[in-house]
Amino acid sequence: MRALRIHSNDAGKISSGLEEVSVTEAGVGEVLIRVAFSSINYKDALAATGAGKVVRGFPRIGGIDLAGVVEESSSPAFTPGQKVLVTGYGIGESSDGGYAEFARVKAEWVVPLPGELSLLESMIIGTAGFTAAQCIDRLQLLGVTPAQGKVIVTGASGGVGSQAVDMLAGCGYAVTALTGKRDAVNFLKELGAAEILMRDDVKMGTKPLETPLWAAAVDTVGGETLAWLTRTIQPFGAISACGLVGGTDLKTTVLPFILRDVSLLGIDSVNCPMAWRKHIWHRISTDLKPRHLQKIARRVTLDNLPGEFDAFLKGTAQGRTVVDIAPGLDK
Repeated sequence: MRALRIHSNDAGKISSGLEEVSVTEAGVGEVLIRVAFSSINYKDALAATGAGKVVRGFPRIGGIDLAGVVEESSSPAFTPGQKVLVTGYGIGESSDGGYAEFARVKAEWVVPLPGELSLLESMIIGTAGFTAAQCIDRLQLLGVTPAQGKVIVTGASGGVGSQAVDMLAGCGYAVTALTGKRDAVNFLKELGAAEILMRDDVKMGTKPLETPLWAAAVDTVGGETLAWLTRTIQPFGAISACGLVGGTDLKTTVLPFILRDVSLLGIDSVNCPMAWRKHIWHRISTDLKPRHLQKIARRVTLDNLPGEFDAFLKGTAQGRTVVDIAPGLDK
């Protein structure tokens, strides 16, 4: 089979490229999947280029997302011909992932494809959309409703942000999209954003508490942006935090939490328990399904994959990039 494998040399330098490998090198687990689609996430770019210390154990087949058809299964939970998807659990990092024509994974990682989704749709959504849906689900569990005011999405033109904008607008929220890309304004409006803020135009202030602006936030950035959100969320509002492209430090005070009752919710898509994972995928296939999947998606082949990572590292990628491995399986 063909696969994109990541290597580390004796000096620790990371490289990656397409190789012919045996199907016996497709990972370890009870379920062998013929992969139809994967996708590219920021973490995939970090892993494949060595720009971030993501991969544990070499060589490693990359790709943190995959969807396809069960080829073989020693688990009674899955049968050959069944459509499935896998995200999280360290695939593409600590175990082999979806950038290959076959992937072998543990049965407890596999999610049956919801009947309302195609394999292609599931990978347009992928880890990015799954994370966006987790963020929204947590906010709604805290009781955040459209009547409470604006919801801001940071990093709004990226894979997580664009789907969060689409999902929130579809649920009736007034969405403010924060982005650094002026050429993304029309794209975000088409997804349902009611207001666009340019990152460079925002005055974040320095006071422990600023004027309250947002009922809630989905933050894909972290760093200074997340600190600003803690200062500008309305009383009894909440922030779902899922990203770190803006930095891992969080410089804030306890005042938003004890004077405004702001909730800061951490979102982990990798180790999400299976019961909640299935709940989220059910919502993604029904009430949280993005309305503009084809608009946010672009498709590349496995042959094109090695040249795609640079755009993610530079922050110029927009929406979602799907990798066609064997698209004919999606029937």
